[in-house]
Amino acid sequence: MKIYKNINVFDESLNRIRFLFDEFEDVVVNFSGGKDSTVLFNLALIVAKEKNRLPLKVFFIDQEGEWQCTIDYIKKVMNNPDVDPYWFQIPFRIFNASSYDEPWLNCWEEGKHWMREKDELSYKENIYGVDRFKDLFKAIHDKEFSSKKTCKLGGVRCEESPTRERGLTGSITYKHITWGRIEDKAKNNYTFYPLYDWTFTDVWKAIHDNNWDYCKLYDYMYRYGVPRDKMRVSNITHETALASLYFMQEVEKETWNKLVNRIKGINTVGQGKDDFLKVKELPFMFESWTEYRDYLLDNLINSEEIKEKFRNKFNNPRILACMDNELFNIKFNKKCIQAILKNDYHSSILDTFTGVCTQTLFIRYKTKGIVPEKGNIYYEYEQRNKETD
Repeated sequence: MKIYKNINVFDESLNRIRFLFDEFEDVVVNFSGGKDSTVLFNLALIVAKEKNRLPLKVFFIDQEGEWQCTIDYIKKVMNNPDVDPYWFQIPFRIFNASSYDEPWLNCWEEGKHWMREKDELSYKENIYGVDRFKDLFKAIHDKEFSSKKTCKLGGVRCEESPTRERGLTGSITYKHITWGRIEDKAKNNYTFYPLYDWTFTDVWKAIHDNNWDYCKLYDYMYRYGVPRDKMRVSNITHETALASLYFMQEVEKETWNKLVNRIKGINTVGQGKDDFLKVKELPFMFESWTEYRDYLLDNLINSEEIKEKFRNKFNNPRILACMDNELFNIKFNKKCIQAILKNDYHSSILDTFTGVCTQTLFIRYKTKGIVPEKGNIYYEYEQRNKETD
């Protein structure tokens, strides 16, 4: 249940950030160049000026395979005199969803011809003991900020997925705050999301009303007709960003040429487009979507480690408990196939779909008077609702 207050989200978020500045010695803004982190950065800058806490620490991990528009905007922010830049252009590896043969991109690898030269402001050596993108945040925080009580600010919003809504509203993180995540309680390491209740229109209204600068890639995507929930300005090789390769040749020709030369699989995805990544009809030689899914997994994915990761997602007991529902069965297997074709190593597609379907099908069960049985995801969803009430 949503509770509405007699205050707008802009002013409320400023109050949230003011509270965090009072509670923590250091406040660090996680920045990606996207619209949400743009609003977050500007709100944090307002508060930092109010409280005489400049320069504001701004944190960005550069994944090399980035849009030039994004990097141009990042450079403007990092060169702002009110900013203390933490721009990391260090060797690490991320998943390359565009290739089955070379599924990893070693960013900033020595001896390679990079997408662009490193910026003079950036950190250039990996002295943090980890080489995976997801591990760098904590490792860098522990080394660079652990001497003080420090929190990070992120631009995650509930509107983006049911999973995020449950995570940011369901339990206490710090004092009265639910809209955060405990990273390391013993070290006072937290991440907070002050924009958690903002909508898409709230974000763009704030940017427009305050005449804030933003990544101009959004303008190109809008003109090209990209749906608003598909507008992604960071990490081109991520499984949720592959569709941007369809029009990169028109928007940023030089970036496209550099990317094709740097990363295997880019040209295949860019030329194949939706004909390759989306399957609408079951091929006649297969009797079921499950059979087709398993065939693609066996024949497209080369790494046994990645195959096993996919199988674990496909055979999750909570999902299997719903397979008696024909609609869910077909839709889930189509999403599985899409995940394979997009080489969705991080399970972004399946996790999002599962969260949405859990709520939708639970409602259908309730309207038909069917009582979910213990062990079924509908049962678990009902129990969570009872606990919240």
